[in-house]
Amino acid sequence: MKSAQSASVRWQLWIVAIGFFMQTLDTTIVNTALPSMARDLGVDPLQMHSVVVSYVLTVAVTLPLSGWLADRFGVRNIFFSAIVLFSLGSLFCALAGSLDQLVLARVLQGFGGAMLVPVGRLTVMKIVPRAQYMAAMTFVTLPGQVGPLVGPALGGVLVEYASWHWIFLINLPVGILGAIATLTLMPNYAMQTRRFDFSGFLLLAIGMATLTLALDGQRDAAPLRLGLLLLSGLFALLFYLMHARGNENALFSLKLFANRTYSIGLLGSLTGRIGSGMLPFMTPLFLQLGLGYSPFHAGLMMIPMVLGNMGMKRIVVQIVNRFGYRNVLVGSTLALAVVVLLFPLAALLGWIWALPVVLFLQGMVNAIRFSSMNTLTLKELPDNLASSGNSLLSMVMQLSMSIGVTVAGLLLGAFGHHAAADSAMAHETFIYTWLCVALIIALPALVFWRVPQQFSKNAALSRRRSSR
Repeated sequence: MKSAQSASVRWQLWIVAIGFFMQTLDTTIVNTALPSMARDLGVDPLQMHSVVVSYVLTVAVTLPLSGWLADRFGVRNIFFSAIVLFSLGSLFCALAGSLDQLVLARVLQGFGGAMLVPVGRLTVMKIVPRAQYMAAMTFVTLPGQVGPLVGPALGGVLVEYASWHWIFLINLPVGILGAIATLTLMPNYAMQTRRFDFSGFLLLAIGMATLTLALDGQRDAAPLRLGLLLLSGLFALLFYLMHARGNENALFSLKLFANRTYSIGLLGSLTGRIGSGMLPFMTPLFLQLGLGYSPFHAGLMMIPMVLGNMGMKRIVVQIVNRFGYRNVLVGSTLALAVVVLLFPLAALLGWIWALPVVLFLQGMVNAIRFSSMNTLTLKELPDNLASSGNSLLSMVMQLSMSIGVTVAGLLLGAFGHHAAADSAMAHETFIYTWLCVALIIALPALVFWRVPQQFSKNAALSRRRSSR
């Protein structure tokens, strides 16, 4: 019986991994193809960050619904709906004929993505003991790394020898497979839910959307308009805090912040992912616009980073148990800032042979950092707050990535983006931007230094063995 149960859990974890695969494949392909998409649509390549921001911001705004919907209608039903919406969004992206149409299609994709990964993560929390959560998440995300592994090179091939439209069509067969597997194999875990806090959801959605739009603000936008957006966002968030105080039915209970570990982990995830969110956007642009690489060559250069990430997944648990969450998070944050500076330094010195090595190191450090951040934040939450805490963490992760891409676009624009590809002016623009990115990445080390030194150990995920 135990062996059969273990096999069932493994199948369910593989289904969740399909969702991770879909999202990671889409993200890596899109980033590599941005310059080619810009040329086809007749816009500045550095304005294409709206394609990324529209998706990630939609995910962040919609995420608060994911936990409640999963509890109310069951994780299988919501996970299936997420795959269908994500696949439809991919189809409409492929059919888009203008930047506005593409952005709208990415919004639809974002509605699916808002439930795809967080509901999958919530499913893992329901089917494995909490002590095995970190190991189970490592198991789930490892197959999902196939997406980033094949995505950049595949995206480069499709863009160079076909068209960028195919980078979205590639999601359709994976979506069909995932939808069938979800309906066939995944139990519909559900639980009693309270009435949804629509007022709180509306306040949070307005706050996040208006603040991001204000930060992204178009260069020709009136200062009054940007000021109104900023004030609207701040007041919306302030009103939510007033709304949630003492409100048992609040969308995100303020009781979550009574848990010190959760509060530190959430703040660290917010600040830490702003810098990390810049890297997938900056790296392909730098390779193509700064160094003159072809889409296919730029895609191949991203593979070492994914290999480094995959190589560390299996030993993250041992590293954290050996050195502790505080030391691992502070050390990996500072190490990532150093590695980020080594990348443009090696490129501009002409050490092309060193670029794959630097990207490999970046992948290794990112794997340690992300796994540690996510599990630290959720590990100590009680079961009655797990769903709400998971949704809030997922929302903050997506919001910070949206802010990261927006800030990267603003920095490139501020330092001058009219330079020709692979020119001295383009190199100068990217150098100043990379310096700012490294600083932004390093600052969250101050937050992670507050993590308690003593912390419970993480258990390894048990493997099924034959007893005969």
